[in-house]
Amino acid sequence: MKDVTVTERGAEAAAARDLRLDFFRGLALWFIFVNHIPANQISWLTPRNFGLSDATEIFVFISGYTAALVYGRTLDRQGLPMTAAQVLHRCWTLYATYIILFFAFTAQIAYTARAFDSPLFAEEMGIASYFQDPVTALTQALLLKFRPANLDVLPLYIVLLLAFPLLLPVLRRRPLAVLAGSAMVYLAARHWGWNLPTHPDGGVWYFNPFTWQVLFVAGASLQFRPELRASLTRFRLPVMAAAVAILLASLFLTLSWKFPPLHTAIPEGVAEILYPISKTDLDPLRLLHFFALTYLVLWLVPPGASWLRGPLAAPVLDCGRQSLQVFCLGVLLSFAGQTVLVHVSGSLSAQFLVTVLGIATMVLLARFRIWYQSAERARRHGRIAASRNVGA
Repeated sequence: MKDVTVTERGAEAAAARDLRLDFFRGLALWFIFVNHIPANQISWLTPRNFGLSDATEIFVFISGYTAALVYGRTLDRQGLPMTAAQVLHRCWTLYATYIILFFAFTAQIAYTARAFDSPLFAEEMGIASYFQDPVTALTQALLLKFRPANLDVLPLYIVLLLAFPLLLPVLRRRPLAVLAGSAMVYLAARHWGWNLPTHPDGGVWYFNPFTWQVLFVAGASLQFRPELRASLTRFRLPVMAAAVAILLASLFLTLSWKFPPLHTAIPEGVAEILYPISKTDLDPLRLLHFFALTYLVLWLVPPGASWLRGPLAAPVLDCGRQSLQVFCLGVLLSFAGQTVLVHVSGSLSAQFLVTVLGIATMVLLARFRIWYQSAERARRHGRIAASRNVGA
């Protein structure tokens, strides 16, 4: 009877799972991969070309929501010490993964630069100083201060998650108060220029954790306010009209960066107010665009949308469920794709082929891991059943 109960609970948990989390996280990983390949025209299909926010906002927001969902349950069932231990264990996994990815990515860049006699690759990907002073660069990499290009998301996630055990107990009881405090830190960081240093040249983190935390906390807060989540799926004409207006204005601004006639249509005084729209410090306009887009998407895609269980959504869902491994593979594949487009062929067909093959490889990895995890669970359950039969 106990085995049946565990199985039933697992089935209920799977049925209750919000597939939108996996779908949009997987989609964000695809977008990140495509956007990390320079001169790839397929990137025109990604959100960054149609609005002020992009896949990074999606990833950080969903990460906050998921962290609250997972560790909130642990807090309720096993208390704060176990929750903190699980969070720290996850941070260690992320840190170890980042260091392995750092070495793999650095080796990939170094090998490619030598094979194609392209020393500019090392400069472009931000690892030139590694070859000049590897001991210092490696030490700084272990401190998360030295990073090649495209690796910035993982350190940001590690830092945000490290602070989560301190926030979670208060977040569980007063999510809006925590969100208000987070907003104050966001405003203070933007006003006083708070950020963390990087190596070399006294730079700062590309994703400022003092500002990006507000999006992480917003996602976590939403998890603890079910009535607010429910209200976001209801159609309200004034809110929808405002959201659509924000999205259209953002589309116009984004297109004005590509087409000069549109840029000249923006009054000089307005441009002085709007710019610069900083990604590093998570400009308020990026936040505004993201929340407007989120409202529209939550209304268009309810939790029980049938197409999320269809075959077309399955590859994206698989990648979202294996986000860490898929992200790491995407970083390596994006540089490989860049190498192909620079040194083999930069034609549109080559760009399409590189994009499709890269995404297909990410899907294959995700499905392999899902199969392996399923096989491991079946093996463990078989051992437990066998030991019980022996004991009987």
